[in-house]
Amino acid sequence: MMDAKDIAGKVAAVQELLTLKFGIKHARLEKMLARAGRRLPKRVQTQIRTLIAAEQQAGHPKLSRLVDETAVRQAHDAVMAHLREIDVADRRKGKLLGLAGTVVFNLLLVVVAFVGWLWWRGYV
Repeated sequence: MMDAKDIAGKVAAVQELLTLKFGIKHARLEKMLARAGRRLPKRVQTQIRTLIAAEQQAGHPKLSRLVDETAVRQAHDAVMAHLREIDVADRRKGKLLGLAGTVVFNLLLVVVAFVGWLWWRGYV
């Protein structure tokens, strides 16, 4: 039987990885999930909600017997596996490359508009 300490340990591990991978301040898991938002897939969000519900039930003496141990264990394993796969450096590189692509596209658009204006005015 899983007790509140086991579930709290699993929740703490998920919170630690969310802090490391997304830079979210350490808070309650519900708040961290809200701050992660769309950066997490729906299935991972659902599994985190399973952990949240289990944590809330484990705090209550009579409801703690209703906690599904296998569901909590599977949810924890799936969330941890997903969070471990996230490469922070790769995400950072992707953001920088996306920003660079946007800047280059806008610069190219301005140059084409300027050359078009020069051609229209008859300077070219």
